[in-house]
Amino acid sequence: MNKIAEKTGASAWQVAKAVMFAFMGIRKKSDLEHDAATLKPAQVIIGGIIGAIIFVLSIMLVVRLVVS
Repeated sequence: MNKIAEKTGASAWQVAKAVMFAFMGIRKKSDLEHDAATLKPAQVIIGGIIGAIIFVLSIMLVVRLVVS
């Protein structure tokens, strides 16, 4: 494991990637273990909320484009 990542937490890209794969339900066991070691719960919660907002807004955009 990367000792620097364990001390400082994960980058925004690592959090976004972990949340995206969690939404899709696919993940390698090694990546899951790495995320568990580096991600903080607050990072995952905030990333999940942001991901959910982006998902809902994109669905609303697609519906508006199809309906109009």
